[in-house]
Amino acid sequence: MSELLRTLKFLLFSLSAGIIELGTFSLLNELTAWSYWPCYLIALTLSVLWNFTLNRRYTFQSAGNVPKAMAQVFGFYCVFTPLSTWLGGYLADTLEWNEYLVTLLNMAANFILEFLFDRFVVFRGSLDTNSVAQKHKLN
Repeated sequence: MSELLRTLKFLLFSLSAGIIELGTFSLLNELTAWSYWPCYLIALTLSVLWNFTLNRRYTFQSAGNVPKAMAQVFGFYCVFTPLSTWLGGYLADTLEWNEYLVTLLNMAANFILEFLFDRFVVFRGSLDTNSVAQKHKLN
């Protein structure tokens, strides 16, 4: 039951990060003459910072080493970002797919892959160790 709740929390926080990403992407895409990739990259960066902060505290409830966790997430995005930026740019700019469809596909892939990476790599050894988790254990 706790893993289902953890997954639902991740989904809700990811949706809020998705709103930030889509909102930022939309503003940049509509108000600038930039190609797909800088709009996507800026929007992705803002959503990742938001998502990491909320999920570390409330979803995974980790009291683990924050710089280490951030470095691991940074490593994930060192792989995910170039691949999704390249693929997104190819689909949107070369194949002329709708930029919003491409962004939504990237967001779906990001949601699934980041949850798995966070759960089984980044926070594997520090789940439910912060003050939020300790309060719930007392109640």
